[in-house]
Amino acid sequence: MVLTSEEINIIVYKYLQESGFRHTSFAFQFESQVEKSPYRDAQIQPGALINIIHKGLQFMEIEAHMNEESELMECSVPFSLLEPHHCELTGNTFNSEPASSVRPPQPAAKRQRKEEKKQKERDKRSRKEMTTEEDPDNRVKEEDEVVAEKKDVAMTSAREEPEPSKAQLTEISQDDVIVLKGHQSEVFSCAWNPVVSSLLASGSGDATARLWQVPEKEDDVSEPMVLNHLPNLNDNKDVTTLDWNPSGSLLVTGSYDGQARIWTQKGELRFVMAQHKGPIFSLKWNMRGDLVLSGSADTTTVVWDPETGEMKQQFESHTLAILDVDWMDNTTFASCSSDKTIYVCRVGMKTPLKKWIGHEDEVNAVRWDPSGQYLASCSDDMTTKIWSMESDTPVQEIKGHNLQIYTLQWAPYTQRDSVNNSPRILATASFDATVRIWDALKGTCLHVLRNHSEAVYSISFSPDARLLASGSFDEVLNVWDAKDGTLKKTFKANGGIFEVHFNKNGDKLAACTSNKQVVILNHMNSSRG
Repeated sequence: MVLTSEEINIIVYKYLQESGFRHTSFAFQFESQVEKSPYRDAQIQPGALINIIHKGLQFMEIEAHMNEESELMECSVPFSLLEPHHCELTGNTFNSEPASSVRPPQPAAKRQRKEEKKQKERDKRSRKEMTTEEDPDNRVKEEDEVVAEKKDVAMTSAREEPEPSKAQLTEISQDDVIVLKGHQSEVFSCAWNPVVSSLLASGSGDATARLWQVPEKEDDVSEPMVLNHLPNLNDNKDVTTLDWNPSGSLLVTGSYDGQARIWTQKGELRFVMAQHKGPIFSLKWNMRGDLVLSGSADTTTVVWDPETGEMKQQFESHTLAILDVDWMDNTTFASCSSDKTIYVCRVGMKTPLKKWIGHEDEVNAVRWDPSGQYLASCSDDMTTKIWSMESDTPVQEIKGHNLQIYTLQWAPYTQRDSVNNSPRILATASFDATVRIWDALKGTCLHVLRNHSEAVYSISFSPDARLLASGSFDEVLNVWDAKDGTLKKTFKANGGIFEVHFNKNGDKLAACTSNKQVVILNHMNSSRG
């Protein structure tokens, strides 16, 4: 038997991914060079690392309790992964028969079943409990129990939560499901073209983005255009993020190697933009389509000119990795970071317009509401905060989730909503396996959406704000009625879901998965199942 560091590294990498340690897995992938490993695309069973450790412990237990006659002696003390073992032998062996004709329960066998059950429970919980993940500055996060205790104290006066609405499921016809195959690795991101409602872009760990013309039936699927991202700077192949310009004519993609690329709708590479020194985690076009904004693990944001591919300005306000960026208007944007801060900057100005401090842990996502008046931010501190440029402190702090909040989305907001003074609706998705819908300015929880069993990584409102889709690493894609919180449709994908996205008409829903596939649900806004 030969054991290599490459094999160990790829198993550890898969464990970090399936446990939801997104940033740690990115860093480990880069430092261990698993991208170069021949095992990069090996089919590794979920929980492989835990299973291997468990079997190793069982072998150590057998080895410690084998006597000179090769008999396995019973011991009443469980074997532990972290603590030294002190034997308390019962004097019996597993091979000896008891004097009674009725064999009593074997303590060791009971203990083994109990330990196996506990191990399975720990394995299941490990995907939800994110408190052992290390930040880039090597700070170990607080344990869930401590954070939860603080949260309980802070929420003694919180409003009573609504009960989850009962499901009113509509069956999904197989005729309305299309599976797009072709990627050779996980599909991390997807985005519908804002003008051509059937054109979808997807980005993968196989060093490609792909452009798909999505038909109404699976039999009519054509070969996609493949946007090759090789060669790259550090042999890491992940296409981490992508975004269409408002006219739908250009696609910008970001890679783990720090390069951004601009492509035409026909798949032609226009520019390679290489200013960042670390992975790009977020890319956004401004509303006018004349600037591109990128945020990187190198702690900087860069504004690019898409007409020339040249950098217009680099901002260096943050001290740790930038996790998300979003435009307020055509020249003003917000960025959030692992350093717990949010900055608002304007193109052409050297100093930030705002520095918002308030979160107690890394800030995972920021989104301006459709009016550009309010910014929502979500954090590993389990809170969502609402900010206004008129204030240095949050205008609202939203609490309710009991684990880290990974992403959030505002509901589309129309002129009619403004006239009617309708509430600003915000959805948040968390590692606690729930999605919550809020009246953001009041901080009131309108609905708690519970039909996932693992971390929810992505949510998407339909253009008319009637539906909300959610995707999780439990491989389930849920579609909810955003008004009353009922579950309308659910689909079991063949792999954990990284991102979900409605097209511009709201009739197609895309979900990209860890199993190299993009799943399309058609006829989402019709009465069909």
